[in-house]
This record gives sequence, C-alpha cells and structure tokens, in this order.
Amino acid sequence: MAGPVSGGPKSPDVSPDAPPEAAYGPRQRGAWAERLACGYLRQRGLTLLTRNFRARGGELDLVMREGDTLVFVEVRYRRGGAGPDAAESIDRRKRQRLLHAGARYLQQHAPRDAPPPCRFDVVAVSGGRECPAIRWLQGAFEA
Repeated sequence: MAGPVSGGPKSPDVSPDAPPEAAYGPRQRGAWAERLACGYLRQRGLTLLTRNFRARGGELDLVMREGDTLVFVEVRYRRGGAGPDAAESIDRRKRQRLLHAGARYLQQHAPRDAPPPCRFDVVAVSGGRECPAIRWLQGAFEA
C-alpha cells in the first residue's frame, strides 16, 4: 500500500482577516486587500454585488453599487511606498481587460434596454498590519 502523496509545501494556517505579512503568497495578500477595500467601501455606503467576477480575458475584483451607479473596482496592493501609483500601475492592457469584464458583467446582469450608469474605481491598499493605508480613486479611468 502506498503512503500519502505529498502535495508540496503547506500553506500556513492563516486567519482570513490576517494581515498580508502573515499570508503565504500574492494571492492571499490580494484577497486580504480586497476584503479590506470591500469593507472600506461598504462603510462609505456602497453595496457589494459580487467579488471576483471572471470573464474570458478579464476579472473584476469587486462589483458594487452606489445609488443607481454600478461600480467596477480594481484593488491594488503595494507592501511599501516604492513603485508606481495604484492608478498608474494599471496599464492600457489591464484597462482593456477591465473594460471587457465590465461589458460582460453588464451583458449578464443588467437590463438590456436600460443599462445603469457605470464607473471604474481603483482602491489602493498599501502598508502592513499596523496601519494599512487605503486610497479610493473614483472614476480612475474612462470606459
């Protein structure tokens, strides 16, 4: 009888609310930043509709509603202050992917005869466990 098969390195036991330094890798840090951004936006009156909406060729981190406006949110995490600004880090190719995913979301979820007004926001999360900084860029780029 064969012994147990090793699945590679184990991920550490990390609380879902743990800060990024405690996470195993970039995905976990990204998920932490998305949860933080979602809570921040909900405190400011937005309603969460869905997380991680995937369409061929693109993904929306958060889809939220503010009044009648549908808000597609891209969350960017930077551990330190070095590197490009969160909005600047979204290049032309990434914008195209976000626009494509937004269009797919509308096709699947919005009334065809009267789609709601939409905007693309960026939430920049930086720093670490002690005091993460959050910056919300409304209407970060045009559709």
